[in-house]
Amino acid sequence: MNPTLLITLTLALTLPTYAQDNNDATSAKAKPDPQATFAKKDKDKDGFLSKDEYVGKAKDPTKAEASFTKKDKNNDGKLSPEEFAGKKKSAEQA
Repeated sequence: MNPTLLITLTLALTLPTYAQDNNDATSAKAKPDPQATFAKKDKDKDGFLSKDEYVGKAKDPTKAEASFTKKDKNNDGKLSPEEFAGKKKSAEQA
C-alpha cells in the first residue's frame, strides 16, 4: 500500500475524533446559565440579590462588591434578575 495513502487514511479516521474531543472541552468551559446562578445565590428567595447574597463567599470580596455596585443600575441596593444578567429593562418594564 502506498505510504501517502496510508497516512491520509489514518488522518481522515483520527482527526474527526480529535475534533469531537476538543469541542467537548470547549463546551465544558461555557458560562453557566445566569438564571440558575441567580436562583442559587438568592438565599431568601425574594427575587432579588442583596449585596451579601451577591458577594457570598467570593474569592475577592472587594471585586465582588465593585461588580455589585456596577450592576445595580437603579441604586436600590439589590439586583433584579435583569440587572444580574446584564440585560437592560425596556421602557414598558421600568
